[in-house]
Amino acid sequence: MKNNSESEKYYSLFREFYDAYAGERARIEKCESLYRGDHWFDVPADDPREPRPVTPVIHSSIENVRADLEDFIPEAVITADSNAYVGLAETLTQVIKENHVNCSYDEEFRKLTHDLLVAGYAVQEIGYDPAALSGMGSAFIRHVDVSGVMFDPLVTDIQDGRAVFKFARRTRDWFRDHYPDKADSLKDDGIFMDVDGDGVLAPRCDRSIMLIECWLREYDAKKDRYSVHMLKMAGGEILEDSRRDFPGGVYSHGKYPFVVTALFRRRGSSLGLGLVDMFETSQRYSDKLDQIVMKNAMLASHNKLLVTGASGFDEEDLRDWSKEVHKGDNLNGVSWFQTAPLPSYLISYIADMRNSIKEESGSNEWSRGMTNYGVTSGTAISALQEQSSKRARMAAKSLHSAFRQAVEQELELEREFALGLRCVKTCLDRSDPEGAAKAEEAAREIMGMEDMPISIRVTVKVQKETGFSAIAHNDTVFRLVETGMITPEVGLELIVFEGKEQAKALMKNGT
Repeated sequence: MKNNSESEKYYSLFREFYDAYAGERARIEKCESLYRGDHWFDVPADDPREPRPVTPVIHSSIENVRADLEDFIPEAVITADSNAYVGLAETLTQVIKENHVNCSYDEEFRKLTHDLLVAGYAVQEIGYDPAALSGMGSAFIRHVDVSGVMFDPLVTDIQDGRAVFKFARRTRDWFRDHYPDKADSLKDDGIFMDVDGDGVLAPRCDRSIMLIECWLREYDAKKDRYSVHMLKMAGGEILEDSRRDFPGGVYSHGKYPFVVTALFRRRGSSLGLGLVDMFETSQRYSDKLDQIVMKNAMLASHNKLLVTGASGFDEEDLRDWSKEVHKGDNLNGVSWFQTAPLPSYLISYIADMRNSIKEESGSNEWSRGMTNYGVTSGTAISALQEQSSKRARMAAKSLHSAFRQAVEQELELEREFALGLRCVKTCLDRSDPEGAAKAEEAAREIMGMEDMPISIRVTVKVQKETGFSAIAHNDTVFRLVETGMITPEVGLELIVFEGKEQAKALMKNGT
């Protein structure tokens, strides 16, 4: 009886969140439709003969900004202010790097950029997978579909929320495989029938049950700390409750394992607006004007012949263009009706509206590598592209800030759940016993410490520098070497180029 009352309590909270997100779900569906070029999805088709032209400027602009963001895939670098923790910092850097390779974070980042630009916000989840790396376990950061997660609508910081809900549909057979003792007692949840696919696929929701993850953050006034718990619910019942197995919390850091990144933040909400929201009106008006132009062109291509009854001409006879002679009584009863041409400024106005979308979204000709003003120098073009991608860099900074927060949680999970030593490649274990001993000592220190040293901090850099950034960076290093402010050896460590590690190894071996 207690389980039923408790499940009803959390189901009631879920329904409250779900009802509050009704408009948000509609907005996300609208943004996805406009992104994929379905700009007339909500306009009634009163006359099927009406043209519905689409020029997907929003789609093109978003994909161009996403392509710019490909140059900003983040990489975590753990640094130490104290020399005593340099080895530890480097080991942690390699552990985190290995985690991100294992969970294919580059692909997760691409999903995040789509949600950020289209839906207006992106969500990352941080967790620990004990089955990863052949059972050794590792922490992960992964993308969460914005249509399957809800945060407290009353707060702007998700950590202050009453709960976080993550949900997806599963078949009853899936529940029989994973929860065989409870599968048959699960009820159908028809109240969630409005959950569908991507607007194109139409899954049969009546053949599935909603699996809900309910994350709760509770405060203990006596200990002055938070603990985070997770319940799994389906069909009106609680399937799992972490409070039974982990009374102190699922994760010791006591935070919701989610990070939200908003593109254009909305007042009073932790969510955001995307490029589709900003330029939807311009896109719709430009397509509507296209419809007018196309309709006018179709009318002009079929000039109408007006024939009165007093003319004496047979209209079917006049339709036959193969005849050379037509017989009638009065030519005054026959006249052509020609469609009046549209104003000449209309075409340029449509083009201006679309160029405005491209310019304001940061998808102008420079960012696309197009130059119409005689610029031929590769360096000059790279510099112009760099300056034109301000919007992409702004979005990248937001994603990097969220990535840093996620990595900080990831480090805590590695410290909490790492059960054994893991072999990672660092500069401390390069074939010499002393270096290998230092690397092992650093690994043991990670697992043994309760808290990370305050001198250990997370910084973010991009995995691959853009061409212009690398050129500018290397030029600065060359100047420092020329002036004698740094040695050539230090300069080699600082410059960026492909094959750098191989070059350093050859120099060290004297070849």
